[in-house]
Amino acid sequence: MDENRQDWEEGQLEETLRALEKDREKDQKRKKERNVLREIISLLIYAAIVFGCTFLIITFVGQRTKVSGNSMYDTLEDGDNLILEKLSYRFHDPERFDVIVFRFAHSKNTFYIKRIIGLPGETVQIIGSDIYINGEILEEDYGLEPIQYANRAAEPITLGEDEYFVLGDNRNDSSDSRDPAVGNVHRSQIVGKAWLRIWPFNKIGFIDHK
Repeated sequence: MDENRQDWEEGQLEETLRALEKDREKDQKRKKERNVLREIISLLIYAAIVFGCTFLIITFVGQRTKVSGNSMYDTLEDGDNLILEKLSYRFHDPERFDVIVFRFAHSKNTFYIKRIIGLPGETVQIIGSDIYINGEILEEDYGLEPIQYANRAAEPITLGEDEYFVLGDNRNDSSDSRDPAVGNVHRSQIVGKAWLRIWPFNKIGFIDHK
């Protein structure tokens, strides 16, 4: 009788231990699941923060862009990678000699990079190889060769209150404000200012705007 009772008690103890072990395993499993869930939530929060910061930077501060063509040679060359700065133009207007990126008026997916020559309200004209602003020759250090064609700028062009006249530094190999297809650049077309060249590595540096 005592032996049977002892066997029963031992069986109960074993069942209790097995139950406790199962509960412990379930508890560990739940903890692992909670840890995995916390890691997933943390990862999603991190991804959301990174995405948000990236969106804010691209939208309001700056973005990467690549030069295509040689219209800005020798300031910029085909294949140069630049950081475009967009924040400062939220606080002040573009200035003369700024190198800007702007949307082509006839294609929202086409962007040009040129240098601002004429400002809103000014009259621009090209006579021979000289650029005149309000009847006075513009003193500048850009442009490798004498200008060979003035196109629409052969006659005086008076800019509107939100218009800019732009030229490529490579004056004889540039489609710019002299070309009727490009024309005057409206303030709303300007995306930002070329700020920093990051490629090629041997030419890393800030873009000269003066």
